[in-house]
Amino acid sequence: MNLSVTIGTLQLKNPITVASGTAGYGEELSKFVDIGALGAIFTKGLSLKPRAGNPGPRIAETPSGMLNSIGLENVGIETFLLHKLPFLLQSQATVIPNIAGHSVEENVELAKILSHTDGIAAVELNVSCPNVKEGGIAFGQDITVFSKLLEKVRAVTRGVLIVKLSPNVTDITQFAKAAKEAGANAVSAVNTFLGMKIDIKTGKPYFANKVAGLSGPAIKPIALRMVYQIVEKVDIPVIGIGGIFTVDDALEFLMAGATAIQIGTATLINPDTSAVLLGNLQDYMKKNSINDINDLIGIAHR
Repeated sequence: MNLSVTIGTLQLKNPITVASGTAGYGEELSKFVDIGALGAIFTKGLSLKPRAGNPGPRIAETPSGMLNSIGLENVGIETFLLHKLPFLLQSQATVIPNIAGHSVEENVELAKILSHTDGIAAVELNVSCPNVKEGGIAFGQDITVFSKLLEKVRAVTRGVLIVKLSPNVTDITQFAKAAKEAGANAVSAVNTFLGMKIDIKTGKPYFANKVAGLSGPAIKPIALRMVYQIVEKVDIPVIGIGGIFTVDDALEFLMAGATAIQIGTATLINPDTSAVLLGNLQDYMKKNSINDINDLIGIAHR
């Protein structure tokens, strides 16, 4: 059986990957899963300098999902390159760092450094970060700001550039089109939806940041719809994200046209979810006499 898929010039062993922010820098997950056997590891979002993130509380469970307000806590790029990347490379993992800069300049510098580092397969640009210099609006919610950022990041990025789209827009396909026009090789869809929780004891927002990101099975039908719509309108690979817990979930995203998928919230519940899904996907292919995973991708459009 062939499980390999292609994103730009990058070939993944299989379409099962883990989402940024849900598996640390790979070493944490390696205690439960052979990270070298997965399609890729999308690392925790990186900034130039270490970030402490938001004050607690940071996570709240919701019906069929969770809210998170981590604040992009991370070790910074220097520590990542010196102390985190070597383990990933030793594990023979396909490494795709997530870039989470708070300004155009920071994102450009991160992309330049990471894409010119040996052993890094691609970079994923998180456009849901606020553009601090422009009043805090997220890069991914203003099409003009979005396009300008991508043009500058693309100009310094060697190799594969993946853009992680925000779902908190009127028409996500317009942003996918703009990503392609700016030279992105693929898009990840989707990031978390903006949600909120009120502490009924105090009558105030539960999170210091007031809003938080909703993920998990609750968002799956909406995320799946967005992936399907992007695939209809844009002919670059889409990496599907959003409440994928079972092999049936994974198959739905692949059939909707996703070239690969990211496992996020499910990893926080069962750290071995990605490995279990990979095994279940192989079993499904054997049972249904499917020799090539690419024969499944996009069949909902045929």
